[in-house]
Amino acid sequence: MLPSDNMDKIVVLDFGSQYSHLICRRIRELSVYAELVPYDISVEELKKKEPTGIIFSGGPSSVYNSDAPHPENEIFDFKLPILGICYGHQLIVNKFGGKVKQANKEYGSSLLMMDKNSELLEGIGGSIRAWMSHGDEAEKIPDEFDIIGHTDNAHAAAIANKNRTVFGIQFHPEVNHTEQGTEILKNFVLKICKAKQDWTMEGFIEKTVNELKKIDGNVLCGVSGGIDSTVAALLIHKAIGERLTGVFVDNGLLRLNESEEIQEMFMKNFAINFHKIEAQEKFLSKLRAVLDPEEKRKIVGEEFIRVFTDFAEKNGPFKWLAQGTLYPDVIESGVSKGPAAVIKSHHNVGGLPDWLNLQILEPLRELYKDEVREVAKIIGVPEKLVKRHPFPGPGLSVRVIGEVTHTKLSISRKASKIVEDELRDAGLYDQVWQAFAAVGDDKAVGVVGDKRKYGRIVTVRIVDSIDAMTADWTRLPHGILEKISNRITNEIEEVTWVSYVISSNPPATIEPQ
Repeated sequence: MLPSDNMDKIVVLDFGSQYSHLICRRIRELSVYAELVPYDISVEELKKKEPTGIIFSGGPSSVYNSDAPHPENEIFDFKLPILGICYGHQLIVNKFGGKVKQANKEYGSSLLMMDKNSELLEGIGGSIRAWMSHGDEAEKIPDEFDIIGHTDNAHAAAIANKNRTVFGIQFHPEVNHTEQGTEILKNFVLKICKAKQDWTMEGFIEKTVNELKKIDGNVLCGVSGGIDSTVAALLIHKAIGERLTGVFVDNGLLRLNESEEIQEMFMKNFAINFHKIEAQEKFLSKLRAVLDPEEKRKIVGEEFIRVFTDFAEKNGPFKWLAQGTLYPDVIESGVSKGPAAVIKSHHNVGGLPDWLNLQILEPLRELYKDEVREVAKIIGVPEKLVKRHPFPGPGLSVRVIGEVTHTKLSISRKASKIVEDELRDAGLYDQVWQAFAAVGDDKAVGVVGDKRKYGRIVTVRIVDSIDAMTADWTRLPHGILEKISNRITNEIEEVTWVSYVISSNPPATIEPQ
């Protein structure tokens, strides 16, 4: 569901940065709608969106290369405020007659010092730590621009047009590593673009329900027990009532006792027509001998569609298949069609089979995870579900590295339950974003009862995040890590080693596959 036509919005042109989505998220935190679009969006399409301001994202290209991505020139004639970030900054320098050169790669924190007063950097002080990630820099800025900030390695780290509301910054204000980065974006969005703060979840609910009321035919909604599909189902049910049927598929890739818990939750809390389908063998047989994680995701996604289609044919008629697709799913799957690489495909995004005879309904497609949680609170979803950790659509198939086997599934289930239990006992479960245990085919030697044993290695992953766009590994007290490790090796016979992941996102992803 798109925002209302009269709502102010910031459009972000995606030039391939893995941080592009973060720009949108930070702006939405200001209660202003932001949308990510391909860098080569046509002028006509961009005009239809009626943006209040435009942001050029970063990207991996160099502006001086012949194949470098460029927006249509007419965009600069819109006379709208423009902010270029990293590659976007270099685009602006190049466009207005400056020069960009290859430089020593700069990755990490740098001290940004202010040179001149500017609306963009208003109120942030004389210097801040700013996050750099670039291999090019502005050698010469255009004549009509002033340098408003510099670092030791970038003499034009922030520039402003003297006559127009066009700005360029070499650093990334959207990442948490940049001090007061949100304030810089706030200055651009609220002070320079003068955008109205009219993006609220209350408004989203009202508009979405009104739009859903207009659809005809019955809706089949796949519910996983997670917050996304549950909120999607509840919004649709609020709009069309008994024309909605919720279907939960037990695919054999769920957490420990999850199937029973989800059925109980729906029966006790929601008035939705609920059906449970046992399909463990269907999924596990399809995954047999499959090693590639992308293939796993595609298999799980297609099998879900087959199960839903079969149910629809036997219990229909149904016109729609509803899913809890979120905005990050769309972006990570490459559906934004920017030049960034596909991070991972999502089972409910893109690539739907040609034989699918149901239309897709995705009421949450424009939302981030924390926005969904806010919606959930507003519509009365139980707190336990709101705070439940995210779970990947392909389930344990992406937490079992290599071939999916009953043994590895059992290890992952039991170990993950231990991790969650220990976090709850320590009062930390609600403070972290996600926590689980993965297992692969690697083995290590252990000693049990004075005997040598060759067993599995379990990898524990616990991260802190706001919206899963970025994540940092959780610094747990050593005593809790010790309890988790001891319980896993003592209670799961096949395991001899436990490791703890200390890679953040980026460069690592949250899920191992």
